[in-house]
Order: sequence, then C-alpha cells, then structure tokens
Amino acid sequence: MQRCIITGASAGIGAALARELVRRGWAVALLARRADLLEELARDLASRGGNVVAVPCDVADGASVRDAVRRSEEALGGPFDLAVANAGVGVATHAWNFPIADAEQIMRVNVLGMFYLFDAVIPSMIERRGGRFAGVASLAGHRGLPTSSVYSASKAAMQSFLEASRIELLQFGVGVTTINPGFVVTAMTAQNKVRMPFIMSAENAATIMADGLESGARIIEFPRPMSLLTRFARLLPAAIYERVTAPAARKASKSSR
Repeated sequence: MQRCIITGASAGIGAALARELVRRGWAVALLARRADLLEELARDLASRGGNVVAVPCDVADGASVRDAVRRSEEALGGPFDLAVANAGVGVATHAWNFPIADAEQIMRVNVLGMFYLFDAVIPSMIERRGGRFAGVASLAGHRGLPTSSVYSASKAAMQSFLEASRIELLQFGVGVTTINPGFVVTAMTAQNKVRMPFIMSAENAATIMADGLESGARIIEFPRPMSLLTRFARLLPAAIYERVTAPAARKASKSSR
C-alpha cells in the first residue's frame, strides 16, 4: 500500500484529494489546523475501509510539521511515497491600503508551509531514491493579478521553487509536481465577489490531480480553458496587460474605499 501525506486536508481540495486517494487504495495522513474537521473526515474515511491518520498541525510552524510527519510515518508504518503541500490561504490585497498582516500570513502558509513539508519528507525520499513531492500552487501564479497581488506572488514563488527542485531531484529519482488549479468550489472561493469562469467542483479537481500524480506528471493544470487563458496572458507585453487589467483595479479601488 502506498502512503501519502496531505496538508490542508480538513476541507476543500485537500479533503477531496484524500477521499479520492483512499478510494484508490492509498494510506493517507491528514494534516490541518482544524482538528474537529480533520477527525470527522478521518472517521468517515475509516468507516469506508480507508487506512488514514489525522494529525492536527500548523503548517506555518516548522517544528509542528516535522512532528506531524514523524507521527504520521509511525502511524502508517513507514515513510511517504507522496507528499502534497496543499494548505493555502488567500484574501484580497490592495496596494493602496496594503494589509501587511494578511500578506505575512499568506506567505507563511502558502510558501513557508510548503518549504516545511518539503524539508520534512525529501531527505527520506532521496535516501530511498523514490517518491514524489507536489505543491498546490495556482493559475493565479502565472501573472500578477490586481487585488490578489500577494496571493499571486505566493503561488508564483511556489511554481519557481517546484520547477527548480524538480530539476535538482531528477538525479535522485524523486519526482516533483506543480499543481495549478483554476477556480474550484471551496470555502476560499466562496468569499470571491467576482465572476469565476470555468469553476469546477473539488471532487472533479481531485480526480484530475490524482490521475496526474499517479502518472508522474510534472505539471497538472485545470480547467484547460482557464490554463490556456492564463498562459496566453503571460505572453502579453506589460503595456497591453496593464491596459486590460487596469479598469478592474480602478473599480476595486472605488468599491473598497
């Protein structure tokens, strides 16, 4: 039985991916801050025959992550074949009224949270010459999005780190996957006041992710129309990109004052 550890597993994409992997026969360690939701999910999966363990953990605390990985390995009987840094937060951020506390929290959870899981699991993977690390970034990391500047920056940082690490770890037989979702129905997107094109369910997202991870994909992006749109936006000259996005930024500025 293959073993997987997922951060941010108490709800949304993380919980959906845990359900999908358990259905496929994986043993799964569930990590998240919200112990009540985590335990509820673990009980449900166990009742369906799943081999799971729930370990409350703050991904923004390196010591907490290392301890959670150790306890999860002990509970499931060995090191992980797959680690998914899924925990993430995101709120609107505006340059004209910059929320430094929110910005710090986004970077701690999204970027440092990934680093801490990476630090905790990669040495064992290198030693065993096998395993896969995946980070759930976002299509929002392809270009700076007005009103989501810090979130975009955190996801771009994740993408760059994962890309470089993938190249470096090839020699050790360790795979690295970058996962770039578009809009998915979660508690985070429920806060959005803007139109969300091509939005999909967390269950459909989890199926796409599981298929890609099991096949060893380097990059998993969905939905395809949104992926193509954001990749096209990367090719636009700065002047054109600014002209296209400036009206939305001005509208957001007026509505937030």
